[in-house]
Amino acid sequence: MRGRPNLYTSYRSDGAILPTSTQRVIFVAAIVAALLLPFAGLSRTWLILLATTFVAAIGAIGLNLVTGYAGQISLGHAFFLGVGAYVGAALSGNPGTSVIGLGLDMLIWLPAAGLVAALAGALVAPIALRLRGLYLALVTLGLVFLGEHILRNWDSLTGGTGIGRKPAVLSLLGWHFDQAGVIAGISLSREQQIYLLTFILLVVMAFAAKNLVRSRVGRAFSAIRDRDIAASVIGVDLTRYKVVAFAVSSFYAGIAGSLYFTVTGFVEPASFNLLLSILFIAMVVIGGASSIAGSIMGAAFVTLLPQILDTASDWLPFLGGGGILSPALLDRILFGGLIVVFLIFEPLGLYGIWIRVRNYWKAWPFSY
Repeated sequence: MRGRPNLYTSYRSDGAILPTSTQRVIFVAAIVAALLLPFAGLSRTWLILLATTFVAAIGAIGLNLVTGYAGQISLGHAFFLGVGAYVGAALSGNPGTSVIGLGLDMLIWLPAAGLVAALAGALVAPIALRLRGLYLALVTLGLVFLGEHILRNWDSLTGGTGIGRKPAVLSLLGWHFDQAGVIAGISLSREQQIYLLTFILLVVMAFAAKNLVRSRVGRAFSAIRDRDIAASVIGVDLTRYKVVAFAVSSFYAGIAGSLYFTVTGFVEPASFNLLLSILFIAMVVIGGASSIAGSIMGAAFVTLLPQILDTASDWLPFLGGGGILSPALLDRILFGGLIVVFLIFEPLGLYGIWIRVRNYWKAWPFSY
């Protein structure tokens, strides 16, 4: 309302995605800035890195839906990423090669990668009905090792360990995003096209997730997370909503997995290991659980930090070849330390810090 921006007269306005005019202006400005960024002279390395960040954010949103919102701890995210990656690669690959390939368009293989991963997640979900906490985490962890074993031995699909295969082909209705081209009179490089494609997909998937958590399904997720027995007493169908949580999370992982290695042009079975699952857990913890914006923040932090440290090694004496720490070692130390720090001092992660800063300045000069 005019003069009282935090006063709402209906649940619909209170639960809106962008409830205030300030948030709408910031959102539009951020979208415009992101669309103009690939034309601002960024190097190809940074464009690819940002595209990887967008894809990682899609996967982090999926993990946050099942872990942050629904409270079902999953360490098997790499398994569903692998399912999506190889479904996309098999459906879009060249039929004439030694590995499975059907030569289908992205309009088919991209949703199919998500749907097959969602089916795998729905099959795993019944386990969540009998287990919780650490026991559920250990079972989902087993999926990673099971998936690694299957992928290492299914050479006709994966190409074999150390050999690998090409990932999904970015071709939509005859247009190849992985080749330079001209759109509306604007010449776009391969990196610029991949950047724009992954950014648009992130915006669509983030909005879909935000709408989901605002819906009846999202409220059921929160009730199960807070106390599943109490949720069952008030009428929440635990079986239905836990299956939905795992299926939707796996769908996002499948989409992210099918795109994750398209920017590098190579995928092999050893990529989908425990470390990959831990990286996505770090994105959720550092960015902020139960927050779509936090998932994006965490993905950006985890993906961009190694490149930032590598760049900083040129002017920081204790990094690099002649320094005490290598950028890779410092990267792992920071990840481990930040996870512990955020879990103890700021469970909402980077998003929680942003909320504190925002509230401080909104209340200034009466910030006490």
